[in-house]
Amino acid sequence: MRRMTPLDAAWLTVDSRDTPMHVATLAILSKPKNASPTYLQDLVKEFQGARSFVPPWNLRIRQSPLKNVLPVVEEIHDIDMEYHVRHSALPHPGGERELGVLVSRLHAHQLDLSRPLWECHIIEGLENDRFALYTKMHHALIDGVAGVRIMQQSFSENPRERGMVPPWSKRAATQARRERVLEDAAFSPTGWAQHALASTRSKARSVAGLGKTLAHLVGASGNRENALTSPYDSPKSVLNKRVSPPRRFGTQQYDLDRLKKICKAADVSLNDVVLCICGAALRRFLLESNALPDKPLTAGIPVSVRPAGDVQVGTAISFILSTLGTDIADPVLRLKAIHASTDKAKQELQALTRKQIDAYTLMVMGPFIGSLVTGLGGRTRPVFNLTISNVPGPQKPLYFNGARMEGIFPVSLVAHGQALNITCLSYAGKLNFGFTAARDTLPHMQRLSVYTGEALDELEAILVPSGKSRSTSSTKRKAAAS
Repeated sequence: MRRMTPLDAAWLTVDSRDTPMHVATLAILSKPKNASPTYLQDLVKEFQGARSFVPPWNLRIRQSPLKNVLPVVEEIHDIDMEYHVRHSALPHPGGERELGVLVSRLHAHQLDLSRPLWECHIIEGLENDRFALYTKMHHALIDGVAGVRIMQQSFSENPRERGMVPPWSKRAATQARRERVLEDAAFSPTGWAQHALASTRSKARSVAGLGKTLAHLVGASGNRENALTSPYDSPKSVLNKRVSPPRRFGTQQYDLDRLKKICKAADVSLNDVVLCICGAALRRFLLESNALPDKPLTAGIPVSVRPAGDVQVGTAISFILSTLGTDIADPVLRLKAIHASTDKAKQELQALTRKQIDAYTLMVMGPFIGSLVTGLGGRTRPVFNLTISNVPGPQKPLYFNGARMEGIFPVSLVAHGQALNITCLSYAGKLNFGFTAARDTLPHMQRLSVYTGEALDELEAILVPSGKSRSTSSTKRKAAAS
């Protein structure tokens, strides 16, 4: 058993019917050559027949002596696999729209907190003889980087490899040694108090070193000449209202080479280009609704602080904040403003120690989590307007027992005051965008996914004039729920 960190526990605390706190991936696979007619039924039986489990797939929440205060997770080995592994089929014609409708519906439902916090849905009926795996897990147990690493270790680069087991039965090489079991005394009232006191002292020492960074953040608020974006300096917008359970999901896929050429031409990072085309799409989307704020929208950008190879349970992220330049019509000037903002934010974060980063993350995210707990989320000024994340993934094609993964798309979470999330995941020379939104708050969200492609065309035409617009030749995928 292990005790959850305060940030991980917070994701459990705010989990509700309106705001389920799980993240997911949608993997599109093509069946191996000469697959039998019962290939998918056999795959379901194999997945459901697993009897050997590894963390985080076999972890269940066990409450601490004080309810909802630093709960612990315990390993169990009696898991109802027919509940956790489910078989679905798409209606004809099995296109991206039908898939998007199903994924949106599956993503809207809470996980059962009395069971291990995950589900896997095997989805057949996708056109061109393909199938999909939609797998979701609670954010208290996993973040995007760890999720991608688990996925990589569960698949193979060898299309001929067979005898592979499901991810919940495969122990990563970096986890060959089991996590140390805490003594039962740690879960007594005395043990809990000692743990909490030690944690508080450690955080207090870290907070003492944050003065300079916090002063910079406060000084940046309202200062249009300062590139640093500060919390709560974001305008109110339609993105920051209350949400209800229904979800909408959309995807786009672009060649990484296209974005990298823009990066080179403008001397900016890939994240800067992603933020720029998202900013352009949001500007157009809100202008069409006559809802564009005068101040630029801001993005919270998760930054992994997870060591290489680490797939331990829990989240290991911090945040930087950036402008999205939605007040700037010129795409090149918008890109420059975003680059200045992210560059300054990264400098501030890199100046902190790991403990100071943990304390800083709690200071930035604490009020956001608190607003969800108290019911103020979506009723007060947002910390930032939306989350935009870019997770590096495998750059070689992956296979599972001969089935080739054609693409993988992230499906993230939304909350009161955060009705939209845009997450990107690179894979095999492509950058895959997943747009997750609260359907009732943003009923036409699928337009955003289309607008990012047109914004990319525009930026490319200006900065890489030798490369013609790819609006018709680039690979694009859309999956939108009605």
